[in-house]
Formats: sequence, C-alpha cells, structure tokens
Amino acid sequence: MPYNKNSTLFSVVIILIAMFSIQSGASLAKSLFYIMGPLEMTALRIAFGAFILLFLLRPWRKWSKWKVNKINLIMLIGYGISLAVMNLSFYYALVRIPIGIAVALEFTGPLTVALLASRKPIDFMWVILAVIGLYFLLPLRESINAIDPIGAIFALIAGFFWACYIFFGKRVGEYFGTSAVALGTLLGAILILPVALFYSYQVILSSSVWRLAFCVALLSTAIPYTLEMTALTRLPSKTFGTLMSMEPVIGALCGLLFLGERLTLIQWLALSAIVIASIGAILTFRSSTTIVEIENNN
Repeated sequence: MPYNKNSTLFSVVIILIAMFSIQSGASLAKSLFYIMGPLEMTALRIAFGAFILLFLLRPWRKWSKWKVNKINLIMLIGYGISLAVMNLSFYYALVRIPIGIAVALEFTGPLTVALLASRKPIDFMWVILAVIGLYFLLPLRESINAIDPIGAIFALIAGFFWACYIFFGKRVGEYFGTSAVALGTLLGAILILPVALFYSYQVILSSSVWRLAFCVALLSTAIPYTLEMTALTRLPSKTFGTLMSMEPVIGALCGLLFLGERLTLIQWLALSAIVIASIGAILTFRSSTTIVEIENNN
C-alpha cells in the first residue's frame, strides 16, 4: 500500500488502539489477581495467547522455510524463556506498583538495548534523562512518592528479560519468520504451565477462570499483535517506534481509568522523562530496527 497521509493517520489510530488494548489487558489482569495469582494468570494468558497466535498465523504451513538447527533451537528456547519470565515478572510487579510505573520501569530494558547500540554524543543526553526518571521512580530515597521496592525490582527484571526477548527475537525472526512469535509463545506456555500446575492446579484446571484469562490473552496478545503488524506495513520504523514509546503514559492512563491508580506530579514527570528518552533514542538510532519492532507481549 502506498505511503500517504490517509494511511498514516489510519496507522496511528490503530497503534493507539493496540496500546490501549495491551494496557487494558494488563488492567484486567491486575483486577483479577484476587481470583488467580500472577503465576496462574501468566500461565493461562500465555497458553491462550499461544492458541490464538497458532490459529491466526498457522506456522505449520511455513515449516519448509524454517532454518532448523541446534543454534536456532537454542535461540528459540531463549526466546520462549524470556517471554515467559518477562510476563511473569511484570505481573508480579503489578501486584505492588501502579501499571504506568511498572511499564516505565520495564521500558528501561529495550531502551538500554537501543542506547548500547548507538554511539552518537546526543545519546548521552537520553541516558541522563532516563537516569533522572529512574531516580524519581525508584525507591532510592525517603519520600512520599517512593514506590514499593519489591515491585520496582520485579519491573526491572521484566525489563531485563524484555531486552533478552528482543535479542533472541531478532534472531529467531530471521530463522522462523513471522512464525517465530507463535512458536515462542507456545514454548513459553510449555515452560510455565507445568510450574503453575504444580503450585496451583486447582486454579489452572478451573474452567470458571478460563474465560477471564482468555479475555486477557485477547486484549494483550491477539488484538494488539494483529493491529501492530498492520501498522508496521504502513509506517516507517522510526515513526512506529516513536508512537510505541508512549506506552508507559497509556499504561498510567489505563491504570487511572480502570483501577483508580493515581500518580503524583513527580511520578508523572519521571515517567515522562523515560518516555522522552525512549523517543529520543529511537529518533537518533541509526539502525533500521527499533527497540519496539519486536512485539511487546505485556
């Protein structure tokens, strides 16, 4: 499709819908933690997400094009592990801290990947801005604005595994094409479901929670994945990445709308600093691949 103003506006709208869908799914998941914990929610969400993606992408049709060898399989396993731990850590963070702050802290993972890959002097400014944002978000000092330290740690762990997810995802994408996300999600489900069954098989096997977990998977995986793939075919990668950097703000708005999570002025400013650092890193990044071209599965 030719690149024109109409297609750009359409793409911007669907990206915004995709981000609201992802963060609405996170809000729904958080509101359900009194029914099932983060482990159970993660297991069911990834399992249903894998089912939806397999149905949509049907990767078995492209198996003849896959480049399968030992290294590729190791990369795929790393991709699946990163996906599972990223989502699990993020949900454990949501138990203790607001969604907007969790997303902002998690975003430091891919932001670090982008900054490490660039060598321009201006990037030091983005590093400083991100550090300032982190300073005012993390519980490094006594303040009424300080957040739960355990929640912050889980969000940063999620960010680390998001960075790993990008590292492995770029490589498995080269080997398995568009089938990579379906295969990685399936592997993540295979890895985490046995753990969840061991600790809480009553919840996992309860059909009464499946409907709720399926809704989370739909909002957090199927809808945004489809919309973002559509937008990627219409927008330059830097434009796409810049728009996706607004996700912490949208997470904070969804937390406010659906969960009544109010942030202080300092927290909003700190969150905005991380968003601006992310946008700046993307706009000055010389590579053709941005930090968010690989699907965020939160």
